[in-house]
Amino acid sequence: METQREKTHTCGTICLKYLLFLFNILFWLAGGVVLAVGVWTLVEKSDYISLLNSSFYSVSAYILIAAGVIVIMTGIIGCCATLKEMKSLLIVYLILLLCIFLLEIIAGVLAYITYQHCFPFCHQLDEELRQNLTGTMQQKYQQTGQESITEAVDKLQQEFKCCGSHNSSDWTDSVWIQSGRTERLVPDSCCKTPSELCGIRDHPSNIYKVEGGCIEKLEEFILSQLYILSAVGIGIAFLQLVGMMFTCCLYRSLEEDPY
Repeated sequence: METQREKTHTCGTICLKYLLFLFNILFWLAGGVVLAVGVWTLVEKSDYISLLNSSFYSVSAYILIAAGVIVIMTGIIGCCATLKEMKSLLIVYLILLLCIFLLEIIAGVLAYITYQHCFPFCHQLDEELRQNLTGTMQQKYQQTGQESITEAVDKLQQEFKCCGSHNSSDWTDSVWIQSGRTERLVPDSCCKTPSELCGIRDHPSNIYKVEGGCIEKLEEFILSQLYILSAVGIGIAFLQLVGMMFTCCLYRSLEEDPY
């Protein structure tokens, strides 16, 4: 009878080890995805971050990278604890999972609140976009030493098919247009088919005049990213509940197994 019970415990422990190991592989992949999103944000969307004159979005990207690294390191600890059946390391792993779980829930909820236009988050987002983007486009476009801003504005207008911060008439008040150094009415990047000096003519058939300004388009893009981040964060967090359950079961099984 005792021998049968020992075999049952041993089989149960082996099963839990494989399940927890499988979870760690999934957890590792999730960490890699989070890390990749953070790096992608910095590499591909750094131009848009520079237009906002704020460190908020760049800090968010660095937080994603840090979270991805922490998740990967936690996965390594989990694999070592599982394979070597180290109970003390399992406790460390469980605590790390719990901490990451709480952080992801908080981050996911905050991102969702921002997406839902709830005070004070949406207010801060709107104000930052409207104040910084308008001023940046009007004061820094085509100015000496601001080549990166000029390139970012051109990329923004072409990618989102927009012209100006609120609308194309915003360019009338820009330092570049008022200086008289160009005969253009809007930048060439406002044109539906960009070409040299196409910005001389600002008719709706030539430029993005009726499509709206870039503020709304950029805001929609950022809010959609926040929604995705909240969904992914909360989804991964609930996946961790399964991992914590497996960890607790394995720890208990190791205490009960006689070998």
